[in-house]
Amino acid sequence: MVLRAPFLVDRYGNTTSERDWSSATRTTVRRVSVQPDATSEDDGDRPAVTSGLRLITRRGVDVDLIPGDRVVVMGRLLDTDGEPARYVVDGRHHHTEARLKEVAG
Repeated sequence: MVLRAPFLVDRYGNTTSERDWSSATRTTVRRVSVQPDATSEDDGDRPAVTSGLRLITRRGVDVDLIPGDRVVVMGRLLDTDGEPARYVVDGRHHHTEARLKEVAG
């Protein structure tokens, strides 16, 4: 499931960079593959583990996913990590891949 939240507006009517997750739209996405990706640990002042997953669509399928969206996968809430990659072969969309991350700690 893809969650997309609108940007908050400040008291002067300006759009901020913060998202209103309580007003997020939900879009169900089916028949994609989600595979493990890189995981890292930070043991500084505030230990944290960043887990990564990679979302991959079937051939010829795209998914409406942009930076800032969140994705629910197997009960886990993950953030989209950067711009999804849309691969083209012979001038036609082949598939889409997106990196997802979850930070704990």
